[in-house]
Amino acid sequence: MSDRTIQQIEDVVIKFAGDSGDGMQLTGTQFSNNTALIGNDLSTFPDFPAEIRAPQGTLPGVSGFQLHFSSNRIFTPGDACDVLVAMNAAALKANLKGLKKGGIIIANTDGFDAKNLRLANYPDGINPLEDGSLVNYQLHTMDVTKMTREALKESTLGMKEKDRAKNMFVLGFLYWLYDRDMQSTLNFLNDKFGKKPDILDSNVKVLQAGYHFAETVEAFASRFRVEKARMEPGTYRSITGNTALSYGLVAAGQQSGLPLFLGTYPITPASDILHELSRYKNFGIRTFQAEDEIAGIASAIGASYGGHMGITTTSGPGVALKGEAMGLAVMLEIPLLIIDIQRGGPSTGLPTKTEQSDLLQAYYGRNGECPMPVVAAATPSDCFNMAFEAFRISVQHMTPVILLSDGYIANGAEPWRFPKQADLPKIEVKFKKGLAEDEETFLPYQRDENLVRPWAVPGTPGLEHRIGGLEKQNITGNVSYDPENHQLMVKIRQEKVDKIADHIPLQDIEVGPEKGKVLVLGWGSTFGAIKSAVLELLAEGHEVAHAHIRYLRPFPRNLEEILHSYDHVLIPEINNGQLIKIIREQFLIPAKGYNKVMGVPITKGELVEKIRELL
Repeated sequence: MSDRTIQQIEDVVIKFAGDSGDGMQLTGTQFSNNTALIGNDLSTFPDFPAEIRAPQGTLPGVSGFQLHFSSNRIFTPGDACDVLVAMNAAALKANLKGLKKGGIIIANTDGFDAKNLRLANYPDGINPLEDGSLVNYQLHTMDVTKMTREALKESTLGMKEKDRAKNMFVLGFLYWLYDRDMQSTLNFLNDKFGKKPDILDSNVKVLQAGYHFAETVEAFASRFRVEKARMEPGTYRSITGNTALSYGLVAAGQQSGLPLFLGTYPITPASDILHELSRYKNFGIRTFQAEDEIAGIASAIGASYGGHMGITTTSGPGVALKGEAMGLAVMLEIPLLIIDIQRGGPSTGLPTKTEQSDLLQAYYGRNGECPMPVVAAATPSDCFNMAFEAFRISVQHMTPVILLSDGYIANGAEPWRFPKQADLPKIEVKFKKGLAEDEETFLPYQRDENLVRPWAVPGTPGLEHRIGGLEKQNITGNVSYDPENHQLMVKIRQEKVDKIADHIPLQDIEVGPEKGKVLVLGWGSTFGAIKSAVLELLAEGHEVAHAHIRYLRPFPRNLEEILHSYDHVLIPEINNGQLIKIIREQFLIPAKGYNKVMGVPITKGELVEKIRELL
């Protein structure tokens, strides 16, 4: 096909949707990896069904993967889709509202038979592919199942195994449509199925069949091409938040010289960190899948007491269970990382849907006066930086630290510029090696100028000391029930956390003027939507700025000054208003909130509208 038929476009949003057994996550991931290799900027949003095996063909069973790729810098997976791939009737019904008018629908007709239409709750006799209801879209129908079987008619695989390859047909079709090379997926299939030649062969054949079908059917007048994005030079890869977070922990372990111990219990959406870290035993990392959440954190505390870096990963319900042990770590004043990948709550809530509703739990969700530093990642690639920072703060200030991410960041992907080890700072770790010349006995709660106590590894001669959850006497660490001592220790533990503000970066303005009409203040996964909305309004000439808080406790020292530099402060959150409570209480400003608690991210369009109201 000649170049005259290739149309250059700046950006595209594709949504792959089908039954949870249709392989939509794999299809989306492969297209994303291919997109990253080409050099487009990209952002993804995988949307998993909450039920492990919802009935096939039903609305609760729909699995989706949204991908936004562009020749420009982008920060969100897109508000609305240009292309919707619908493998069945339920996938179309669940996602049609998110497709732009005039957008492309690629529908698998086999998924629109009478049974699938009934399961998707369409009225009897109504088929949206035939009743004219999709007249405002570009509808392209194909029997993917039939053509997959046709491509594999000589294969010895059973019908069920053949049908599993139909997602490759769709992927091949889209590779042709967006002028892509298939080699990255061929390499992936060889790696994955190299020892199963019949399965490898079936997937390769169907991938190529989808590509050649698109080439011969002439359903599209032209193909599309999105040029490389203009990005800083370097080696890039597509990375999800959980993978980046895992790499950040590995890097911090290497830069500190500390062995890592992950004691944890599997929970959606945090389990991938356990899976990822278990692969890096060569870096001195030990992973332990405990019998429950409490055993997971208790084992991590034991590892930290023994001179390793203890880490535990979880989501909101697990943080609740770990609460008492977190208090023990605060009382012991030892390093510990509690990583909370937030999801919809309360209780089991929405296990596969995103939410930012654990901030108040991270701040206050323990008994007694129990202060702990809290940091939060803003994007998938930022998880690397904030895992590294949480590790540094924990080790250098002898305190447990909570790192917040969420399902949107954890499962979403974006290009990540691979750092060189030489560019990463060293994390200085000080173990007390023995008694100094002027020391008669070890005083475990004797503190330095930052109120940090020494880290003494058990078995070091002369450094024997008492541990446990009972209140400690100042300096000696003996058990104390003295009222004045308890008040003093409460104040010291709080002041130690407050002093961390002297050792973190000042708050910066992401985009926009340093003084103006509206400051949009965000944290966590609202980053992309806020930045995109503010950039759009800045281009129109409005005095709008965006600041994003990564250090939530303590706050950066200059945050109050920034907040008072704008007429209005807007705080968008995927919760019912949590950061806004803390900001109002600490800084006494009349901040306004924008809250969305639907298990999906806030969109750029919603924020643009809300900011306009304030302007």
